[in-house]
Amino acid sequence: MSRASDPATGIRFVLIAVMLFALQDGISKHLAQSYPVPFFVMIRYWFFAAFVIVVASRSEGGIRAAWRTKMPLVQIFRGVLLVFQIWVIVTSFDLIGLGPTHAIFALHPLLATLLAIPILGEMVGWRRMVAVGVGFLGILVILRPGAGVFDPYALIAVGSAFLFAFYSVLTRLVARADGSARPAFFYTGIAGAVAATLVGPFFWTEMLATDWAWLGALCVTGMSGHYCLIRALDATEAVRIQPFIYLQMVFTMALGWVVFGEPFDPVTLLGGAMIIGAGLYAIWREWAAIERAKAAARTAEKSLKG
Repeated sequence: MSRASDPATGIRFVLIAVMLFALQDGISKHLAQSYPVPFFVMIRYWFFAAFVIVVASRSEGGIRAAWRTKMPLVQIFRGVLLVFQIWVIVTSFDLIGLGPTHAIFALHPLLATLLAIPILGEMVGWRRMVAVGVGFLGILVILRPGAGVFDPYALIAVGSAFLFAFYSVLTRLVARADGSARPAFFYTGIAGAVAATLVGPFFWTEMLATDWAWLGALCVTGMSGHYCLIRALDATEAVRIQPFIYLQMVFTMALGWVVFGEPFDPVTLLGGAMIIGAGLYAIWREWAAIERAKAAARTAEKSLKG
């Protein structure tokens, strides 16, 4: 079965994945209110590394094929970078809330568009650059500098978006070099677990029994979310499911409002809508370019046969 053969299945799995990731964010916020972030992220990564090893061992070529890469240093750096990004975003959940953090974090695909120019050598047309500009205007709407309500902690969420954008572009770089995303997934889990373990023990804290249960739920939602995302990407192209990933912001905002009593801020919602709208437009432009390339390839193939 080709990756593009079942988009409906891919969409179903990505919807489940974003709901699980929203739950994961909510649990992370709950734990961050009482425990050091590097401590429970370390334990989460132990389970994630085990999950990565199981997936790699059951795939074609096994673990040997999963760790083989042309860019090992970049792969390791990616793994460490993602751990740092998770520390940053969970800290933002605790300081400014789930909803505002995700409204700002939605900027990361647009930041990745900019970073792809120097790192991947991609050409970005003026329409996508306008979309990036609209996204940055959305950030200004959320941050409201000079309006007397600016929260400097919101810059932590901006930093998290930049870190994840950098991680995403490096992922595309190594996947292009290796011709597969499997090594990238493997190194994300293993290098990340090593990095988290080098720091986490310094923050070891005794936990309540109930919070150990929450930590277990954090690990389960994380692994289940990644499994569903893998199934979605196996079923269809990434560009088809990317728009649905933005729903994580909606689910997380609802969770913050209902469970944590976060205030419903219409201005933050407006800024988030501007960022998501710009991101969806950029995704649509990417999809249209892919479809044009496919059509050109089919035309060339027919002319050769003719």
